[in-house]
Amino acid sequence: MYKKIIRPILFRFNAERVHEWTLGALKLAGKIPVLRGLLRATFTISDPRLEREVLGMTFPNPVGMAAGFDKDARVYRELGMLGLGFVEVGTLTPLPQPGNPKPRLFRLPKDRAIINRMGFNNRGMETAAENLRARDKKERDKKERKKPIVGINIGKNTLTPNEQAPADYLKLFRRLYELGDYFVVNVSCPNVAGLTKLQTTEYLLSVVEPLLEFRQGQDTYKPILIKISPDLTREETDAALKVVTDTLVDGVVATNTTTSREGLHISHKKLNAIGKGGLSGGPLTARALDTVKYAREKIGPTYPIIATGGVMTTTDAVAMLDAGADLVQIYTGMIYNGPGFARKICKAILTEK
Repeated sequence: MYKKIIRPILFRFNAERVHEWTLGALKLAGKIPVLRGLLRATFTISDPRLEREVLGMTFPNPVGMAAGFDKDARVYRELGMLGLGFVEVGTLTPLPQPGNPKPRLFRLPKDRAIINRMGFNNRGMETAAENLRARDKKERDKKERKKPIVGINIGKNTLTPNEQAPADYLKLFRRLYELGDYFVVNVSCPNVAGLTKLQTTEYLLSVVEPLLEFRQGQDTYKPILIKISPDLTREETDAALKVVTDTLVDGVVATNTTTSREGLHISHKKLNAIGKGGLSGGPLTARALDTVKYAREKIGPTYPIIATGGVMTTTDAVAMLDAGADLVQIYTGMIYNGPGFARKICKAILTEK
């Protein structure tokens, strides 16, 4: 029904507008007990065989929502109703920012892909903190935990020079520390000018070392992961992974979107009209899978890897796990497959066992 009826209708409208509609619909559904129960019954699989012990936490299943969908932590709890075991909110920046000029989100149906140049648009860390704290208070009052595990993806404000970027990341980490289950340092988004330069060893250490120092003085331990680009050379990937193995960084998220346009079916004219942006979806699958395999070989079996990018089918998700990923994230795959995609992946994982 989704692919034949709902998706064709939605794809007639502006992609960013549809995204806002989706957030609004999820938020509304979360307020209605009957709908909450119906969504959970329809999309959630509870099976101990799906549980994963990763980053010192028990994930109810290994399928999560990637950063970018719930930028301001508005619907992370509601996303759990769709069968997701964890949700990564953000990318958040210290100050609110509008992001890049619109239009900035484009569908490529023939390629089962999306190009975006959102530019870390978000309402800032204070709004996200309010959203996270308000939801947690409601759940404490009910003496139950209904939200999935929450990761927080952090980045720098666009106007912050790279030399001052470590201060932005530290502000976010300090402010949101008690509100997230794990944190992802995003230094690989191609839609923020100069950001990917932070993936060099020198810059990356300047960003993560203050976070590690702050964590040492806290009563609770929050895992820190680094999100890497699929466009790095092997030498650049090695440098980023060495920061993980040489410090107390806990793991890797592989990968971000790509600037590559290889093998696309969309016409050059339409592609040129779209312009710059990070590509996600089917064309990224092979590159992301290769990065996951390579990262697992380089860092060994003990460091957690979250695979994201190009997970468009249940086969893709299983392949990422087989390649060494501990967890997988979806986003573009849900846009093309519908709200039941996480459930389908979970069923496929159980079939493999």
